[in-house]
Amino acid sequence: MAQQASMAFALPGGEKSKPSRKRPIDLVHLTRETFGNRALEIEILSLFSRQTCGIVDRLAQANPDERVRLARSLKGSARAIGAFGVAELAEAIEQAPSDSRKVKDLRPVVDDVRDYIAAITR
Repeated sequence: MAQQASMAFALPGGEKSKPSRKRPIDLVHLTRETFGNRALEIEILSLFSRQTCGIVDRLAQANPDERVRLARSLKGSARAIGAFGVAELAEAIEQAPSDSRKVKDLRPVVDDVRDYIAAITR
């Protein structure tokens, strides 16, 4: 099977990339999920970036039941693209929706992911 160019492997040093939860997005995971289709990676990342901003804003204003629903949706999306830090915080909100500190902790992590997406999709 021919190796397809992808975000994880088209970046300098990417050919040696291993799965990493230290980066805002695990590019190896993303590549596996998109079967190495760079156009699909960019499309999915752009969509995630646009949607997360609105979700974080809505989480801050939502009642506990709505927070559970929003957090569950965010968790699934974040896991799908390899944004595991966002997924872990979303899961924490899902489990303790009345804890507004968790919602506040989510914003900088989402901002880091969105900045990372902007950098790798230029």
